[in-house]
Amino acid sequence: MKKIPLHWSILLGMILGVGVGIVFTTFEAGPKFISDWVKPFGTIFINALKLIAMPLILGSLIKGISDLKDISKLSKMGGRTIGIYLMTTIVAVIIGLIMVNTFKPGNSISESTLQELVQAYQSDAAEKQAVAQKQKDAGPLQGLVDLVPDNIFKATTENGNMLQVIFFALFFGIGLILIPAEKSKPVKDFFDAFNEVILKLIDLIMLVAPYGVFALLAALVVESPSLDLFRALGMYALTLVIGLTLMGLFYLLLVRLFVKFKPKKFIQGIAPAQLLAFSTSSSAATLPVTMERVEEHLGVDEEVASFVLPIGATINMDGTSLYQAVAAVFIAQAFGMDLSLSTQLGIILTATLASIGSAAVPGAGMVMLVIVLAQAGIPEAGLALIFAIDRPLDMCRTVINITGDASVSMMVAKSLGKLHQQPIEKKWDDHYRPNS
Repeated sequence: MKKIPLHWSILLGMILGVGVGIVFTTFEAGPKFISDWVKPFGTIFINALKLIAMPLILGSLIKGISDLKDISKLSKMGGRTIGIYLMTTIVAVIIGLIMVNTFKPGNSISESTLQELVQAYQSDAAEKQAVAQKQKDAGPLQGLVDLVPDNIFKATTENGNMLQVIFFALFFGIGLILIPAEKSKPVKDFFDAFNEVILKLIDLIMLVAPYGVFALLAALVVESPSLDLFRALGMYALTLVIGLTLMGLFYLLLVRLFVKFKPKKFIQGIAPAQLLAFSTSSSAATLPVTMERVEEHLGVDEEVASFVLPIGATINMDGTSLYQAVAAVFIAQAFGMDLSLSTQLGIILTATLASIGSAAVPGAGMVMLVIVLAQAGIPEAGLALIFAIDRPLDMCRTVINITGDASVSMMVAKSLGKLHQQPIEKKWDDHYRPNS
């Protein structure tokens, strides 16, 4: 029997979870049964995601920064690459915030459903309010002070301190670059292997994702059976897709204005890699095809492609950053929280930095969302609201991730005089043509 792909399994779990939840709401003891015997498995799944967040940041970010050792030889290329990547990531987060504040998908939840949600997570809300009040009473530079930990081991014991861990990982990675290669090699090899282990753990966690989604959706239905919650999820998905589409158009605009390359030819050249990204939800798995298309069909010099694209697969997650901004504000809206301008600016900073450490594998974006929620003071329990439809949206944002990598590689190549204009083949290579 042919194995069902993971994304279909997750969708099936979502449908079954909703169905079982609806059925059990018709029985008097049904909701209690779901809460006692089904919901705990969803909670365990969410806890597993939160468990892996801190090691993922350390492994991915230290590896990504230490891999930039080539900047010593290619400082010009490296500086432009990192600069453009950061610029596009910030633009992505801003687009996400504009879209979610314009459409306000979380506000479509009725007051009664909202009260049920608030009551269910009352202890979380009280804790976040206390933290918010503490931040309000602090000085204007307290955020900068809190960025630098006084004890890294203490910082790693709390997901809310993730920015401190990111700071340490950046600091540590820079230290690895600055010392002689023969001395840094054992440490770098350790973190390379450590990162591989963490990625494998994510693979293992994602194997039980269908069951976790089933439990989360079943519990969500019996605890908040109002249909307006599902209408809100539809609006959330639509808001995110529109934002991702605008980000894709932004890339085409960059290619047209700065590279002087026709958007149609760009799409023709990168389309097979986009399809593979959509089916795998993994920038890393798509990287070989992305490099082949960029070099052979978009005219980027091999030296530029081999430097820019692997770095992009590690630190340039524009689609993921946009998603984190939309998801964070949506969850806040669902819980009736009015995020201030400073908090949303903090989301821009946190989502940008978190994207640097976001692994190029399916499901990693959800892990990174924990960082954004914790830093913005948004109840992490809200992950249950969006995880059910995360997989198809993950497929869409991975397409944006690799499209951003390709467009930036063209911009860097153009600025260095290493872009070779050549015709685009009208037909894809047989090796990448989808099965009929």
